[in-house]
Amino acid sequence: MKKKNWKSTLLILILIPLSISCISVSVGTVEPVGPIPNKHQLAWQELEYYAFIHFNMNTFTNMEWGYGDEKPAQFNPAALDTRQWAQVAKEAGMKGIIITAKHHDGFCLWPSEFTEHSVKNSPWKDGQGDLIRELSDACEEYGLKFGVYLSPWDRNHPDYGKPEYITYFRNQLRELLTNYGDVFEVWFDGANGGDGYYGGANEERRVDKKNYYDWPNTIKMVRELQPQAVIFSDAGPDIRWVGNEKGYANETTWSPLYRDSVYAGMPDFQRFAAGQEQGTHWVPTETDVSIRPGWYYHPEQDNQVKSLSKLVDIYYNSVGLNSSLLLNLPVDTRGLVHENEVKNLNELAAYIKATFTKNLALSQPIRTSSTAEGYAEGYLIDNNPDTFWVATADDEKPSITLLLNTAQEANTFMIQEYLPLGQRIKSFTFEVLVNGVWEKVYEGSTIGNKRLIRFETQALDGVRFTVTDSKAQAVFSNMGLFKAPELRD
Repeated sequence: MKKKNWKSTLLILILIPLSISCISVSVGTVEPVGPIPNKHQLAWQELEYYAFIHFNMNTFTNMEWGYGDEKPAQFNPAALDTRQWAQVAKEAGMKGIIITAKHHDGFCLWPSEFTEHSVKNSPWKDGQGDLIRELSDACEEYGLKFGVYLSPWDRNHPDYGKPEYITYFRNQLRELLTNYGDVFEVWFDGANGGDGYYGGANEERRVDKKNYYDWPNTIKMVRELQPQAVIFSDAGPDIRWVGNEKGYANETTWSPLYRDSVYAGMPDFQRFAAGQEQGTHWVPTETDVSIRPGWYYHPEQDNQVKSLSKLVDIYYNSVGLNSSLLLNLPVDTRGLVHENEVKNLNELAAYIKATFTKNLALSQPIRTSSTAEGYAEGYLIDNNPDTFWVATADDEKPSITLLLNTAQEANTFMIQEYLPLGQRIKSFTFEVLVNGVWEKVYEGSTIGNKRLIRFETQALDGVRFTVTDSKAQAVFSNMGLFKAPELRD
């Protein structure tokens, strides 16, 4: 989808405090450690895994970035079926789909009234088609969330780089946010400015990344039209880029950020990609990666679909490291998710199901170093996101010990913080009990929404999780012990 330096362009400062500010509330006797997520961010965090679909003019030109001089006649999928996309995503265990409604070449997958460079002038369905409508309907049918990607850069439009283009950009954004039902995420790419067709000018155009788009007013419009939607860009305001396109979050991943400390285009973005322990605003990460080497479909990559073992590794290092996984599916020239992708996605779904269906911790004895009044150890394994266990405020290194009634083979441990009270844990250790001997197998830092720990498959008598440093008393909503199938590829 992007060149290696695509993240060094779009400038979006975190300017909308209502979406990510610390809300001063308390739950029982426990005070929150700010910042904390708002209700829309919490709903987004619960999704964890959803699809990116790159399908547009580039699919038919075999490009990643179109120049903008393509002709609508080139867009002509012979068997386009958005219901197949939705079915594939649903069976893969994904919770939603985000579609590239307009990429950098400016071609629109809906019949926008503001440009001729769209499906309305293509041979697909004799110009009567609306792919965004079809996908929105398919998502509703299959119970999936629906999201839109709209490139701020447009290499086709003659006014790009001029003030008039911002009106055009917002007009198109308004079309997408008013004509296709609820949108759960609005995705703004970081690539902006450079060479392009620009209505025949065939020149290079650069923009003032900080001021050109007037992002505060664009964000205000999104809030008015789709108040439940979270907005993605390099720096938020609701969710941020993880810092790479390989599928891996940072070992240390803080959801908080200092306002205005991170922006696209800053030369040392990686310095803050892991977030900031004392940040003032809740801006968690999203991990975006393609299931193939490219973001768009290229027939020469049909045999380069990521294997099951690679997809599992990505899952553990995104969802399992306090991030959400946005996995891209490059729909092919037929207009279908390719069968090679379908096969590997189904294998991943089966693996995840086999791993997490049976929680070995259920109905097993739990001992904690302390428990605050009004809470119970059982809240850790009741599978209820609204209940949580709390250590006492004076317990500086709280521990949770799970002792199994009989030895069980296991290789995966899961624990989650209760996000409405903030992200608290700074470091921890994890131990296993084998033949009466405790062995430390992992040391980690942050937890956040979810931490997954993999270790060697062995028969265990118990496990112990110990917080070694934290911002405040420990608060956990859920934990589990599992046995994942062995990987063979």
